[in-house]
Amino acid sequence: MYAPTNVLVNPFAELKQIAIASTLRKCRLFAGLAAGDLENIAAITIVKPLNKGDYLFHEGTASHGFYVVQKGSINVHRVNACGKEQVIHVFREGESFAEATLATDSGYPADARALESSQVLLVQKSGFLALLRQQPELGLRMLASMALHLRVLVAQIEDLTLKDVETRLANWLLKRCPDPASAQPVPIRLTMTKRVLAAELGTVSETFSRTLAKFRELQLLSVNGKIVTVLNPVKLRSLLRRHLGE
Repeated sequence: MYAPTNVLVNPFAELKQIAIASTLRKCRLFAGLAAGDLENIAAITIVKPLNKGDYLFHEGTASHGFYVVQKGSINVHRVNACGKEQVIHVFREGESFAEATLATDSGYPADARALESSQVLLVQKSGFLALLRQQPELGLRMLASMALHLRVLVAQIEDLTLKDVETRLANWLLKRCPDPASAQPVPIRLTMTKRVLAAELGTVSETFSRTLAKFRELQLLSVNGKIVTVLNPVKLRSLLRRHLGE
């Protein structure tokens, strides 16, 4: 004798909500929330799988809410009038983005595309706004999260004001060295393609590749697949200081 359909479906639905709540708990935005609050947010959340290259949204499209990356990585970028793509940020597991669209009707301010097979959680706008009215402290969390995104953007703008690609790449690498004054090699795993990193640095793949080649010739770094090793951080820092005129 077969069990009723609802008996079979409910456990799966419950497991799905538990998985969503688990991802939300790892997100800085929801860290420390009570289990009941997470369950309420999970109830208004939709799981969206994406293949590599799939667009999540385009600039100007109506906002249905904000997102949390459950797995994979999402490239949020804008395309200028010349067709050049400028990466704003690459969001990865546990990170949230597009929260600012909760406060506006102008739609998403950029494009978002999956860099690899990914899965994101859409926290629906109407449901979350209703929760905000009931729990104003969530609004403070949103402000803190958006302030963090703003600091990232300000740092990126500072990097892009550096005068050339060599300076920007040296600066990017040194930021990922635990001790820039050390002479010990530091391996750095690239979590994005070289094309995406080139776009983050405000250049194109060909120029980025030439700069990497020059740094290899100067014995500043080595490249092995996704691993870029800074061979001597203090030497790279000296190069950066010369470029900055220090």
